[in-house]
Amino acid sequence: MDKNTTRHVENKYRFHVARDDLFVDLNLIQFGWERCDPLHEFGPAVRNHFLFHYVIDGKGKLDKGGKTYEIGKGQGFLICPGEITFYFADYDDPWIYTWIEFDGLRARQTLTLAGLSETQPIYTSTDPQAIQEAMMQIVNEAEDSSPLRLAGLGLVFLDELVRTSKDSVAVEKKKLRDFYIREAINFIEGNYMHDIAVEQIADSSGLNRSYFSRIFKSTVGESPQKFLLKYRMNKAAEFLKYTEMSIGEVSSSVGYENQLHFSRAFKNIFDISPSGYRNLHHVERKSNF
Repeated sequence: MDKNTTRHVENKYRFHVARDDLFVDLNLIQFGWERCDPLHEFGPAVRNHFLFHYVIDGKGKLDKGGKTYEIGKGQGFLICPGEITFYFADYDDPWIYTWIEFDGLRARQTLTLAGLSETQPIYTSTDPQAIQEAMMQIVNEAEDSSPLRLAGLGLVFLDELVRTSKDSVAVEKKKLRDFYIREAINFIEGNYMHDIAVEQIADSSGLNRSYFSRIFKSTVGESPQKFLLKYRMNKAAEFLKYTEMSIGEVSSSVGYENQLHFSRAFKNIFDISPSGYRNLHHVERKSNF
């Protein structure tokens, strides 16, 4: 489908790809609405941007990170860049949802304030009507609105996402330590594929390494080095399970340029080699798209 195109089927779905106009704070990529058929599925797939779905009615399931989440009316789910996900509608009560794919400087910070992240992907609304209206306004006005107006409506959506989230974070009311740790974990989620060190993770929270390592371990229960290692190996396990990437490609995708070092690290966590893990757990699924 070409850019600037809206596809609309009455009572079934509406889908719009945003124009190429770039906004630093928030950039909308695509958005739409769909009444899904029973067992309608998408994935396994990897996104390059944040993707948020809100369930207007019905229910379905999200499979990510080795976990399966059941999601129904009044809830939503977040997919972060780089993670492998698979989701499908219920057979008896398939969901109707609206979605927005986006990125920008305000994206991760706002999602954090809404209590959403790669490790906490489920949103529950305290005001279903408000979040639904904010998202559907973008979908409904897409054909007739300028990119600047759509970007403004996108910021309204982010504001409603924070305001209506049951898990919304009020930074001033929470321990400052918890906020620092959340920022550190967000940094890891967004940069695990690079050659990052604990010093860089600490810097992302504005703390020196010694103090950061101490509060991280007391809050999370393990050192930042151990957390980063486990996070990378869990991502590697997802790639081995759901993709056809070579071991070398998986190694590079989780921050290891040396495949031997990666294989040793993986075996230390899972007690099996990467190739052995793939042989036991590899899943082949076909996308409908």
